[in-house]
Amino acid sequence: MRSAASLAIVASSVILASCGNGGDAGNSGKPAAIRVGSLNSMTGLNSTFGQSSDKGVRLAAEERNKAGGVLGRQVEVFTADTESSPQKTPQAMLKLIETDKVVAVLGEVASSRSLAAAPVAQRSKVPLLSPASTNPTVTQVGDYVFRSCFTDDFQGVLIAKFTAENLKFKRAALLVDVKNDYSTGLAKVLETTFPKLGGEIVARENYGAGDTNFKTQLTNLKNANPDIIFLPGYYTEIAVICQQARELGMTMPFIGGDGWDSDVTLKVGGKAVEGCYFTNHYYSGDTDPRVQEFVKKYKARHNGETPDAMAVLAYDAANILFAAIERAGSTEGPKLRDAIGQTKNFAGVTGDITIDEQRNARKPGVVLKIENGQFTMATRVNP
Repeated sequence: MRSAASLAIVASSVILASCGNGGDAGNSGKPAAIRVGSLNSMTGLNSTFGQSSDKGVRLAAEERNKAGGVLGRQVEVFTADTESSPQKTPQAMLKLIETDKVVAVLGEVASSRSLAAAPVAQRSKVPLLSPASTNPTVTQVGDYVFRSCFTDDFQGVLIAKFTAENLKFKRAALLVDVKNDYSTGLAKVLETTFPKLGGEIVARENYGAGDTNFKTQLTNLKNANPDIIFLPGYYTEIAVICQQARELGMTMPFIGGDGWDSDVTLKVGGKAVEGCYFTNHYYSGDTDPRVQEFVKKYKARHNGETPDAMAVLAYDAANILFAAIERAGSTEGPKLRDAIGQTKNFAGVTGDITIDEQRNARKPGVVLKIENGQFTMATRVNP
């Protein structure tokens, strides 16, 4: 069921939107608003990620509108709910393109859902810019599909190197969510990279998103006696997995990717996730002025809520899109596609971002550690 808040967000967009498509003039004679899509999991299993992403997009649009808009026109954001389902994502994408007449789409967060949306974007020649889908295959769908986050090729290597070089661990086990391309893609990189660094994958077990009992898999991993467990999953399961591991007497740390970044990890995981690590796109406690300015603005807009990585990634992606529209001087699909691809050294909150020839982003990353019920910075890594 869609929350009242998300219904209000969508309704407000429809009410405020000008008539016609993203390139026509409204009835008042003023230039029509530029229509931008926000494709996100507003409900369903990963709803906190989708809601955060949508908030980031809308904050960027609000700021741009207050500053005069883009090409002298206001920006209107239209949200389509994927319901955390790859199967329902194409229809949500079609709503944005065919009904809302958006000129570009920001989303999805999850790689599986971006892969479901990408063919629709490619056929329609409407640019799709994912703020957070890290699976390398996402941008391989076509030349209208981009990402503004790092890929699992970078993130997986970062996890493996941190484990081998910083933590000095040699024996790792792997627990993979086989229902998500994000998890399987990251696992593939770990299986390839960790042995090259002198490590050994001593066991692997699988689970599926939505599962609630992991004790059989965890018992098998425990019997392999690993120093650490690679857990490239989403917050919806990882906190429960860590709890059940501790119940089985497993004391080794877990390490995962950016899918861990949620208050749910801390609230549900509690003491079970203490001493665990995960890679991420930014750290809200970073002293970098760009980070602190964004955190301050976001908290002021959302009742003191600390922005997670999905919020800041979407904020950066929206501003990359707005800058590309300005460079293109147009909202036409081919011109906008080319302008997004020309993004170089964009000064984002998450670091300087460059879009390469494969439509992927080159940017820095961080490793965070969970200590005393909080995320803390362990290290920063440049591409």
